[in-house]
Amino acid sequence: MKRVYILMTAFILSLSLLTACGKTTPLLAATDYELDLTTNTTSREVTIGDNAETFLAAYGTYKIFTSVDGSDYQVLAAEEIPFDASVTLLLPTFFIDGLPTDLDLFCEENEIEKTELTALFSSNDFLSTHTVVYCYLLFTWENGVITDIRSEYMDYNEDAAYYQ
Repeated sequence: MKRVYILMTAFILSLSLLTACGKTTPLLAATDYELDLTTNTTSREVTIGDNAETFLAAYGTYKIFTSVDGSDYQVLAAEEIPFDASVTLLLPTFFIDGLPTDLDLFCEENEIEKTELTALFSSNDFLSTHTVVYCYLLFTWENGVITDIRSEYMDYNEDAAYYQ
């Protein structure tokens, strides 16, 4: 249930916050979501016990969704994240046909509203000709250090019925 909450929260946030007034935010690649489960180390060499400096060197230029003390996720500038608090950081990306996708650009190119994305991504018509995978890295922090890292995904081609 917690995974579904994270997926839905991140999806809604992605829909509402991906615009940045012409500012381009880089997108993570599929390899960025690889996590060595033996060492709990990301493909960018971030691991449990690392501090904010290490995390920001690897992920500071990306859109970081932040939950402080279990609150709703919001996008905070890297310098505003209270790493010393109980914080969860989420780095999400949608991949359409294997490519990281800027949802604003996708909506513009397909002449649809962001509010229509969930219906589109879970429709049989769209999924019969496209693959849609939502990936995210989830970092849990306590007292200025990473205490847990998870890499998870949802394959809409397999799980879309959940939204119908």
